[in-house]
Amino acid sequence: MIEYQDYITIDAGKRSGKPCVRGLRITVYDVLNMLADGMSFDEIIVDFPKLTNNDILACLSYAADREHRRILLSA
Repeated sequence: MIEYQDYITIDAGKRSGKPCVRGLRITVYDVLNMLADGMSFDEIIVDFPKLTNNDILACLSYAADREHRRILLSA
């Protein structure tokens, strides 16, 4: 699993403090939503050329870790 901490940043002054990819104005939610809409990695990168495959994998890793932590906290 990719170390999302190297790719995902949270800055209160950017996108209202939502987790973003490498300080860009592209949020983890944006990327996850594009994937959920059926876009491929390549299609996302064509639309957002500053993104890389590792950025997208980091978003997935972040979401998986967040879900895992939510489950642990509710147990």
